[in-house]
Amino acid sequence: MEVSMRRLHFERIIQAPPEKVWDAIVDERKYREWTSAFHEGSYFEGGWEKGDRIRFLATNEKGEKEGMLSEIEDARKYDFISIKHLGIISGGVEDRTSNEAKRWESAHENYTFKGVNGGTKFEVDVDTDDNYVGIFSKIWPEALKKLEEVSTTD
Repeated sequence: MEVSMRRLHFERIIQAPPEKVWDAIVDERKYREWTSAFHEGSYFEGGWEKGDRIRFLATNEKGEKEGMLSEIEDARKYDFISIKHLGIISGGVEDRTSNEAKRWESAHENYTFKGVNGGTKFEVDVDTDDNYVGIFSKIWPEALKKLEEVSTTD
């Protein structure tokens, strides 16, 4: 079954400099706060430097890790992050070969930070299939609001 990916775009002006917004993305504690919009208890394992492997995780109702297996394809501090998804994590196991995993293979999530009037225009471009367009269209704006709150507090 072939699934076509769509690229969704979201943006928000955040009243904090790009350095603060960047910090809110890559800081473990702050990441947990703003990504709770997607799933309460969301977290990451890995690094945010170009070439780093990173796992975006949450715990399911059985107490097992689930999420995305990814790689930081590009990272230019305070400017841009490109995340390439490689597969999924289900029941705590990395999966790059199942049909579900292959649906996400090579999908990207890109973050662009642009300084504007003492703040940041933060842009997100995310590849997804039709099954997630509705939910992402609702959740990403909520996540960006939380990201702004986290970015403007110490």
